[in-house]
Amino acid sequence: MKDFLPITREDMQKRGWDSVDFAFVIGDAYVDHPSFGPAIISRVLEAAGYRVGIIAQPDWKDENSINVFGEPRLGFLVCAGNIDSMVNHYTVSKKRRAKDFYTPGGVMGKRPDHATVVYGNLIRRTYRNKPVIIGGIEASLRRMAHYDYWDDCLKRSVLLDAQADILSFGMGEHSIVEIADALDSGIPVSEITFVSGTVYKARTLDHLSGEYLLLPSYREMSEDKLQYARSFYTQYTNTDPFSGKVLCEPYDNCFVIQNPMSRPLSQEEMDSIYALPYMRTYHPCYEKEGGIDAIKEVKFSLISNRGCFGGCSFCALTFHQGRIIQTRSHESIIAEAQEMIKDPDFKGYIHDVGGPTANFRRPACDKQLKYGVCPQKQCLFPKPCANLKVDHTDYLSLLRKLRALPGVKKVFIRSGIRFDYIMADPDDTFLREMCQYHISGQLKVAPEHVADAVLSKLGKPANSVYQAFCRKYAQINKALGKEQYLVPYLMSSHPGSTLKEAIALAEYLRDIGCSPEQVQDFYPTPSTISTCMYYTGVDPRTMQPVYVAHNPHEKAMQRALIQYKNPKNYELVYEALVTAHRTDLIGFDKKCLIRPRNSSVPHSAKPQKPLTEAEKKYGISFEKYDSIQKAEKQGNHRPLKHSGRRKRV
Repeated sequence: MKDFLPITREDMQKRGWDSVDFAFVIGDAYVDHPSFGPAIISRVLEAAGYRVGIIAQPDWKDENSINVFGEPRLGFLVCAGNIDSMVNHYTVSKKRRAKDFYTPGGVMGKRPDHATVVYGNLIRRTYRNKPVIIGGIEASLRRMAHYDYWDDCLKRSVLLDAQADILSFGMGEHSIVEIADALDSGIPVSEITFVSGTVYKARTLDHLSGEYLLLPSYREMSEDKLQYARSFYTQYTNTDPFSGKVLCEPYDNCFVIQNPMSRPLSQEEMDSIYALPYMRTYHPCYEKEGGIDAIKEVKFSLISNRGCFGGCSFCALTFHQGRIIQTRSHESIIAEAQEMIKDPDFKGYIHDVGGPTANFRRPACDKQLKYGVCPQKQCLFPKPCANLKVDHTDYLSLLRKLRALPGVKKVFIRSGIRFDYIMADPDDTFLREMCQYHISGQLKVAPEHVADAVLSKLGKPANSVYQAFCRKYAQINKALGKEQYLVPYLMSSHPGSTLKEAIALAEYLRDIGCSPEQVQDFYPTPSTISTCMYYTGVDPRTMQPVYVAHNPHEKAMQRALIQYKNPKNYELVYEALVTAHRTDLIGFDKKCLIRPRNSSVPHSAKPQKPLTEAEKKYGISFEKYDSIQKAEKQGNHRPLKHSGRRKRV
């Protein structure tokens, strides 16, 4: 029977169950779609023969809210949701967001801050000895001691604070079934220490027979940020399932022990997971409250891959999905597309075919599936590795098959595109077909910055690579007779960026005539190199000092510079230019970012406002003055003279 999993005791009883094996507590509303982690884990367990009940967004102030199904036979599963609860709740300026896209009607406040910890403790107040297994993105990125931006402190492993028994990190399909089978066979949860992709706690290290690495203790890291930087980089270089070591983090009364990451899924395993009987939408009980907005973009999108070898410093994918690319077969993706086409709401547009990086459809090099990734080298940064295999042919073939399906009008690519990977491909066929068939007017790419000093900290290629891509993109669109544009994603205040680099970015935007509507201020989320730099002031890869903009006012200035044309940002931009001794960018010249304070009033302003300097001196508006200056430089206008008048024109 294809149906949603039980969310009430009545649902459970309709299935003829007297109890569930696992009660799954999640911070999102219940959406049974393979873009949602809890949906995949619950369906994988169901396919393995286990009974799973869903407790979505329980009232954490009510202890009875986790008793929907009574006591589960094997234990509780806990996931904060599809995204981190703190990122879900707060902007980078730590202001409360107005809407929660994973809650019915977008209502905010249906889950707690640090949801994994709160739900874990909620369960423990009633079920002291029942196994509690935590997972999902929030738990995965907090599996060891980590810097918490919102509380501005180093926190313990979430395993301890949530009072959980096991933490499943990464994608979890392999580890959750192994844990379930172990519990089902009668193994005490305290003895389940052998599952890859898990973290557990132990009083001693006597049970470890193989090689392990002892990290600095939590106490040492709390007292010395450099110790945390060293610990973090050790973890970063041990995220590979083939070469990663067991990591042990000492606390006052126990050790938190991390096993190596689970091995990548084979293509057959990926296909089987995405073929499970998902309902592909939210539970109908939410309809009366307005539904779940988060489903809108993914409902008609296709996941083709996992993992990313891009290695951006600000991204946590290395810690969560890993650097080895895993793909679904064409047959699996096309079968899902054909089911999608049957949906009465489908209008002929597939919104996306991709993953973390859309144009990665194979491992970076042939050795990765046997030996893993290089622990201390990146595949694309600072330049493409000599062993990198650049090949878009498989992705091209997939896209061609999808756009040929009856009922499909257009197939979009909205996942991230690595432009440096495209530039490393001597064959332009993919870029040409992408421009011709898979975008509509604009392509969003993520250079993040233009200053090489900042790009090196971001883990991004040199600015010259992006500029070369811009030229090639323009050439191809011109040849196709298309007027399409690039929309760059830009980041302000990333470690390594001073006002000097922020101004350089503003000058670049001036030169290309770009006025970004959105700017991402660097957000220090757990388990990224960038966040480690933000907290410690050093690059953990080199242990060399890095400039970090911590002051909220300086961060606001850097952000404002990227949107210097916005009148609301005038004061911040003016202050930034004065502070950086770049007042040469304040004036009437075309190279200037803003006009002088007294000249910032438009000529159409109300009469009671002060006259501009141009009006006082020449009796004309500064716009007219500016145009005359340009004409004068070209020899097309007589020099201006004082008019002696004080009137508006």
